[in-house]
Amino acid sequence: MSDDQTPEQFPPSLERAREVLSFGAAQILPSDGLTERLLAAHREGRPLRVKLGIDPSGSELTLGHAVVLRKLRQFQDFGHTAVLVVGGFTGQVGDPSGRTATRVAQSADQVVANAQSYFDQVMRILDPDRTEVVNNAEWLGTMQVAEILGYTRQLTVAQLLERDDFSRRFAAHQPITLSEFFYPLLQGIDSVEVRADIELGGTDQTFNNLVGRELQRSRGQAPQAVLTVPLLVGTDGVEKMGKSLGNYIAINDTADEQFGKLMKIPDSVVGLYAQLCTAMTPEEVAALTAAAAAGGADANRAKRAMAVAVVTLYHGKPAADAAQARFDAIFKRGELQVDAPPAQLPEGDSIHLPAVLAAAGLAPSSSAARRLIDEGAVRVDGQLVGAKQYDLERIALENKVLTVGKRRAVTLRGSAG
Repeated sequence: MSDDQTPEQFPPSLERAREVLSFGAAQILPSDGLTERLLAAHREGRPLRVKLGIDPSGSELTLGHAVVLRKLRQFQDFGHTAVLVVGGFTGQVGDPSGRTATRVAQSADQVVANAQSYFDQVMRILDPDRTEVVNNAEWLGTMQVAEILGYTRQLTVAQLLERDDFSRRFAAHQPITLSEFFYPLLQGIDSVEVRADIELGGTDQTFNNLVGRELQRSRGQAPQAVLTVPLLVGTDGVEKMGKSLGNYIAINDTADEQFGKLMKIPDSVVGLYAQLCTAMTPEEVAALTAAAAAGGADANRAKRAMAVAVVTLYHGKPAADAAQARFDAIFKRGELQVDAPPAQLPEGDSIHLPAVLAAAGLAPSSSAARRLIDEGAVRVDGQLVGAKQYDLERIALENKVLTVGKRRAVTLRGSAG
C-alpha cells in the first residue's frame, strides 16, 4: 500500500487526515507507513497509539520543541491517542543524538523535576483527555539483564556506527560509552512496551525511531511507522533554534514578547514558521508563503498573520490582537508604552541609570546596561539617552517611561508611586 493510492482504494474519510498529518513532515518511513497505520486503525475501529519520547533536560520549551508537539496534537484532533513516554530511566542515560561528546547524566530527581515543568507547558498544546503518560523506568528499571541481552541481538555495532554522530566521534577517536550505544535500544524497547503504531521525532531521532520497528517485529508486533519533523531555525533564520544561541522563542514568553520576536524573523522563513508553528491548513500556509516571497507590503502582512496565529495558540486571539496593537504603537507610530509596568526608583536626587535598568529587569547587569546606553538602545519618554550618560537627575526620570530597544519598557515611579 503506498501513499499515492487513488481515492477509490483509500477511504475518503481518511484522506483529509492523511493530508494534514503528512503536511510538514520531513520524512515518513516506510513511505506507505502512515497510510498503512491509518487503514489498520480504521479496519480495527480503534485510535492509533502515537508515541513521543521526552527526556527532560531543561525547564523551558521553545517553539522548536513545540513543532513535534503540534504534530502530535494533530493526531489527537483526528481522534488518536498521544502516548508520552517520559524518560525516567533513559533520561539518566542521556540521548547521544547530535552530540559530539558524552552527555552528562541526570539524576532521577532531576528528570522528575524537569518533567513536571515540561508537562505544565506541554499540556498547553496537547489535549489531556487524549494523552497517555507513562514512565519508562516502570519497565526498564526492573528489566532483567537476560531480557535486555535478548533485545541486543536485534542491533549490531556496525548499524550503530552508521549513525552520523557516532561515526564522527569514532573517526575522531572521541570516546563513545556503552550506555550511549544502549540508548537507541532502550528507546526501541519503549515502543514494544507501549505497542506504538507511530513514533514521532525530530530528524535527529530517525535512527532511534527505526530501531523500535525492528524490536517490535522481533516480538511479533506490527512495526511502527516513523514520522519525523524538521528542526526549526531560530529567529536569525539560519541556526537551529536554541537557548544557547539566544535565537529562541519560548512558549511561556508573554504575548508581546512572542509577537515582537516573530516580527524579527527574515521573510525567507515566514512560510516555514507558518507550517511548523501554527494550526494553519496546508492551503493557508501555501498562500502565506507565496505572499512572503513577494516581498514588500505583502511579506509584512504575511509575517503579521503568522505571528498572530502563533501567539493565538498560546495566549488566545484577544491577547494576540493586543500584542499586535502594542507593537504598532511602539514601532510603527512611535508611541510610548503607557501601560508599561511600574518600576521603583531608588532614593536620592542623582540616579544611576544602569542600576535602574538592571533592577527593572531591562538588562541582565549594570555593565550590560551601560553597553545598551552606549549603543543607543535606551530612551526616556522617547528621548535617546546619550552614550556615557549614566547618571541623571531624579526629576528627569520620575513618572517617565524607560524603554530598551522600544519593546521592553517600565514606568519609573518615585517613593510615593
